[in-house]
Amino acid sequence: MPPIWGKKIPGRNKHFTGRESLLEELRESLTTTTKAAVVPLPQALQGLGGVGKTQLAVEYTWKYRGFYDLVWWVPADQPMLVPSTLAALTNELKLPSAGSAGIEEAAASVRDALQRGDPIDRWLLVFDNADEPEEIKDFIPQGGPGHVLITSRNSRWSGVADTVPVDVFSTAESVAFLRKRLERNVAQQEAERLAGELGDLPLALEQAAALQVMTGMSTDEYVELLTRQTRALLGMGKSTEYPHSMTAAWQLSVHEIENRLPEAAEVLRCLAFFGPDPIPRVVFRRGNKSGAQRMGPILANPLVLNQAFAELNRFALVKIEQDAGTVQVHRLVQALLRDSLKEPERDEIRREVHLLLAGGAPADPESTSSWDDFANLLPHVRPSGLVLSTDDAVQRFGIDVVRYLYRVANYTSAKTLAEEFLAQWSESSGPGSANVLRLRRHLGNVLWQMGAYNDSRELNERTLDLMRETFGPDHEETLRMSLTYGANLRAQGMFREAYQQDEASLEAHERVFGPLDPATLRAINNLALDHALLSQYDTALELQQLAFIEMSSARQGVSTWDEQMAWNGLARVARLVGDHARARDVGEEAYAHGIRELEIEHPLTLMTARDLAIARRRVGDLEGALELIRETHDRLLKLYGYESPETMAAAVALSNALRQADLPEEAMELARKALPRYQHAFGDQHPFTYGCMINLALLHRLRGDARKASELDSAARAGLMDRLGPTHLYTCSSTINLASDHAALGDPVAARELDEQVLEQIRSFYGPDNLLSLAGAINLSIDMRATGDESEGKALYDRTMAGYERLLPPNHPERVVAARGERFNWDFDPFTL
Repeated sequence: MPPIWGKKIPGRNKHFTGRESLLEELRESLTTTTKAAVVPLPQALQGLGGVGKTQLAVEYTWKYRGFYDLVWWVPADQPMLVPSTLAALTNELKLPSAGSAGIEEAAASVRDALQRGDPIDRWLLVFDNADEPEEIKDFIPQGGPGHVLITSRNSRWSGVADTVPVDVFSTAESVAFLRKRLERNVAQQEAERLAGELGDLPLALEQAAALQVMTGMSTDEYVELLTRQTRALLGMGKSTEYPHSMTAAWQLSVHEIENRLPEAAEVLRCLAFFGPDPIPRVVFRRGNKSGAQRMGPILANPLVLNQAFAELNRFALVKIEQDAGTVQVHRLVQALLRDSLKEPERDEIRREVHLLLAGGAPADPESTSSWDDFANLLPHVRPSGLVLSTDDAVQRFGIDVVRYLYRVANYTSAKTLAEEFLAQWSESSGPGSANVLRLRRHLGNVLWQMGAYNDSRELNERTLDLMRETFGPDHEETLRMSLTYGANLRAQGMFREAYQQDEASLEAHERVFGPLDPATLRAINNLALDHALLSQYDTALELQQLAFIEMSSARQGVSTWDEQMAWNGLARVARLVGDHARARDVGEEAYAHGIRELEIEHPLTLMTARDLAIARRRVGDLEGALELIRETHDRLLKLYGYESPETMAAAVALSNALRQADLPEEAMELARKALPRYQHAFGDQHPFTYGCMINLALLHRLRGDARKASELDSAARAGLMDRLGPTHLYTCSSTINLASDHAALGDPVAARELDEQVLEQIRSFYGPDNLLSLAGAINLSIDMRATGDESEGKALYDRTMAGYERLLPPNHPERVVAARGERFNWDFDPFTL
């Protein structure tokens, strides 16, 4: 077996027969290069439904598995699920994984690694039932050292792959198959007659043989019944999409099932309305509480249910994988079953399937323990037509699927599905219906996480108004929406307005839920962030400690997501109050928790890694900080791209670390690119945009261009003064750096004037022992000496050094800078809003 063998690879068909020449041709095509093609092109097995394309691919996979180090099976009938299946290879290829979400980027990194042949060059990918070339071709490796197989009913693969037509069996292959499948030496004439009646279609032959084995029916009897069925089907004008012989053969099997165990036929009809992917059987075990009427008696009797599955498996109408706990029906059989029903009955069964999906889902999509279950249900959401349901429980399940996709960071799929639901449900249930409003809130979260801040705010603002009208101001959904809207205000740079919004939200949460309810703790966590953004660090620390202590000790109602946010928030605020060593220690624990509970590439884990890298840099572990922030930035870049807010924030942190590590050119390149990205994402007047200007100005001055630095710092200071006021950390930072610009330009008087002004403001707001106060005092002492006040400057310096000695260990970077008598430079690191 290959070292890497995909979980989705179907088991080998013990009845596989023939196709020797096609298998040999396929192997030769995959292993032979020509002048026109330096490496083999993907091979697309193309043919009508039921002809055996998938079985041929399965047999190739098993027969030649020893020639590969990696074999991976990609169900491709739903293009939106292809990226996540590919992204699951990231760990095997030692790539950053998507952890639920940046799925597309992770899938692209897998494709690129396979194309390079690094670290594996003997690989096989199978894209099964890929009927939409345009939607998945970008995920198919082109030009790599491995091999790609595609199965498709679509003939439009010629521009991407070599098309390999797969036809029905030859007569000889049909005869050989029937003899093997019937486990008896069927007479040549008898076998040829049956094969001819079934048009040598492999799926039809399989079901005919299964029926004969199960019933003891002779070939003559079967052909006679088949002839009657075919004539009846032709008389009914059945769709020409499927071979009439297949339709007739399938109906014979279904009729026999009806006679032997009617409950099995009912189960089969139900299975037809799921997707063609494996269906978790747990859906049926949990289904007796779902409210399904037709299936209710069967679901309530596990012995009958298991007997039904066993009968369907014996008649080759389903495929059961015991190890995986799944049942699967061929898509052609599903289509034939659906076509055989009248519209009212189709609607009735479809509704039962929706109820089963909803009843079979875990209760909490935000719990990491439920994510595998949601991943297994996801392929059946679209094929079952769940978007059409108006049932409350079913719609809530649809919302939970969106929540699951959001929590695993699969934002693109979450957005696509939410928008589909929103359009349909708004039309069928009304734009103000309860589930539409709930869905709008979660869509707003997805948009916010994707960095579409304006779209998120516009949607959420309207949603909050609608919720107040529909639910009332104290309803749980309204209060959750109010917290989300606070995040929208923060993203707009409206920090004080966000604080006011969240303060009112906290008051309402405490009144409705109590002071320590998980919902209230989330409001406290948000308010702590508001205080930090307003430079009110002592209050932020007090609130953040409360949120973390209560969340980490709660037994229910607090998700891993919430706990990770609170844990990292505590580390961040500890850093902001100047307790760098504790910030690092708490950050190390939070990072380990994120890796353990959410995986290393989850966005919250990467956010924690970024803040930890900053804390390491603050305590002087520059090597550890640079290693971590490089790794984090690289992961974010591959997962989410340059324009993701998290990638942008990591780029800023990396630039600062590079500058401190005396790598100014690399730092400058990142800082130059960060500014326009922040301008595009947040706007020209956002505090974070001004913060990027501060960083860029600092690098210009350190490179000798103090005039350019002065221009940038002046603009940043004016903007921050207007948005945040004179005492905010960002404003004070820009003033400190602007004073240093003046000093570098040879104007110590102007530098001293600014430093005196800002030091007074810092001391009055932050206190004399704040590290920012000490840094400002060191700079002012240098200005005093430069302007002739030597003794006064020395006295200030000595008093300030006593403060450093009292607060920081000897090896702390800020104390070292002060001891050397150098000017302090202040930089900016963005928050996660």
